[in-house]
Amino acid sequence: MKHSFFGKSALALVLAAAATACAASQPSPELVDARAAYARASTGEARTVSPTALHDAKLALDNAEQKFNDNSDGARDAAYVATRKAQLAEVLAQTALAKRDEESARAKADSDLRSSAQMTKGQLQQTQQQLAAKDQQLEQEKAARAEAEKKAREAYTKLAAAAAVAVKDDSRGTVITVPAGVLFASGKSDLLGTASTRLEQVAEALKNEPDRKISIVGHTDSQGSDQSNMELSQRRAATVQNFFIAHGIPADKVTATGAGESQPVADNNTAEGRANNRRVEIIIDRSEPR
Repeated sequence: MKHSFFGKSALALVLAAAATACAASQPSPELVDARAAYARASTGEARTVSPTALHDAKLALDNAEQKFNDNSDGARDAAYVATRKAQLAEVLAQTALAKRDEESARAKADSDLRSSAQMTKGQLQQTQQQLAAKDQQLEQEKAARAEAEKKAREAYTKLAAAAAVAVKDDSRGTVITVPAGVLFASGKSDLLGTASTRLEQVAEALKNEPDRKISIVGHTDSQGSDQSNMELSQRRAATVQNFFIAHGIPADKVTATGAGESQPVADNNTAEGRANNRRVEIIIDRSEPR
């Protein structure tokens, strides 16, 4: 019986020692966390972005592993420190990356702003150049119109003297009045042989203003019926229109109408007045060409 008791006691001691050794070989939760934290940090951005902090974490983990192997009392604290250093390496890496992204975004925004400013400046310069060119063009056109007006006035002054026609300006424009008696026989709308020379002089004067619209209006005295006078004035205006077109005046610039006896300029009760009322008016539009 004594021998059996001592045998059982020895067995218990052996089992207890084995259990203690087994428990000592299992890492603490803190060391497990430290290992996982370092593994995560060493395979992430910290490996290239914060290598110094990651190296410190590795040293701390090695220290914790050593204390665990030595079964030191400070093993758990060392593992806790190793975990925090691994986490710090990750945080430093994330912060550095965020700062780098922010700087990159700011640099891009600055670049875009400078590009936009340069483009706006270029557009402004282009607009200014276009406006300057437009102003120059307008000045040239204004000068050209002034020169044309001058030549036209000189031409009409010479025309009035050479062709014995009346030239004046009124609300309708420049009006050249040719007596009907020097152009047509009484009651007729065919040009007299001597009329061509006078109308050629008028046509030459009109050529100085190719962009102006020209209205030809025929007038009669009050002798005869209203209808016959209207028809006669229309035929005479059309005859002068055709003459001008044949002598180089653009067809789309010349119109012809008859006014009959409706617009007298003198007393139809006298021969002189009736002669003045029988006329053809050539009206040059003075409004701005479009």
